[in-house]
Amino acid sequence: MSENSATEKWTEITILPEWEEEYYNVYTARKFGKWVMLKTLKPEYKNEPQYQEMLDKEFEVRYNLAHSHIVMINDLEDVPGLGRCIITDDVYGDSLRKLINENRVTPEIIDKLRRQLVEAIEYIQANHIVHHPIRPETIIFTENIGNLKLIDVGFDQKNHLEPADAADDIASYGHVLAEALDHCQERFPHLRKVAERCMKPNPRDRYRDIQALNMALSDKSPSRLPIIIIVFLSIMILLLAWLNSSSRPDTPDLDSSSKHNTTITTECQ
Repeated sequence: MSENSATEKWTEITILPEWEEEYYNVYTARKFGKWVMLKTLKPEYKNEPQYQEMLDKEFEVRYNLAHSHIVMINDLEDVPGLGRCIITDDVYGDSLRKLINENRVTPEIIDKLRRQLVEAIEYIQANHIVHHPIRPETIIFTENIGNLKLIDVGFDQKNHLEPADAADDIASYGHVLAEALDHCQERFPHLRKVAERCMKPNPRDRYRDIQALNMALSDKSPSRLPIIIIVFLSIMILLLAWLNSSSRPDTPDLDSSSKHNTTITTECQ
C-alpha cells in the first residue's frame, strides 16, 4: 500500500490524554471511515526492543479474549505518524475516573461495578491473564447503554511475569469500589464493608477468591440457606403437631370405664 493510500485509510487521529497509560498513548481514529481506538508506545519507548516486544505480546494475549465487558482487539498494524498500534473497538463513553472527578457516580454505576466488573475480573482470572491493575481510568461506561468495559487488560511484562493472584485483583476491586462509593450520594453500607474487606493489608483476610467476593456482593451466604430450611421445617412440624393435638376429640378412658362397670356388676351380685 502506498503512503498516500495509508494516509487516506486513517483519518481524524486524535489523542485521548485522559486514557494515557504508563508506556502507551491512546488515540481515537477513523479507519476507512469507521471509528476505532489505537494503542501505541509513547515516543520514548518506540525504539526499545523490550517495549516493542511488550506491545506484540499484549496483542497476542488479548486477541483471543471474548467477553462482553472487555474491549475487543481487532488488529495490530503500522499507522502513519504513530507506528505500530493495537487496534480495538471504539468505546465512546466516560471513564469511571471522569465520573468520580465530576461527582457523577450514580447507584446504577455502583450496580455495574458490583456485577459487570466482577464478571470481567472472574473471566480474567479463569483465563490466567497477566494484566495491569484494575483502576478507575481503565473502566469505561459506554455512552448509549452505559455498559461497563475494561479497556486495559494488558500484558504488564515490565512488572509482572505471572498472572496476578486473585488476592491482588480483589484488592484492586476494593479500591475501585471504595472510591466510587465515596462519590455516590446514596449510601451502600453493605458494599462499603465488602470494599473494606477487599482492601485488608493481609491477603488472607480478604475474600478467598472471586466467587466468594461475588457471593458477598450479592449478600448471600451459602451456609445460611440450609439453616433457614431446617428451622422452617422444624417450625412446620411443631405447628402441625400442635394443630393435630388440639383438634383431636376427647375419648373416654377405656380402662377406667371397664373398671367402673366391673365394680357395678360386683355390687349388684
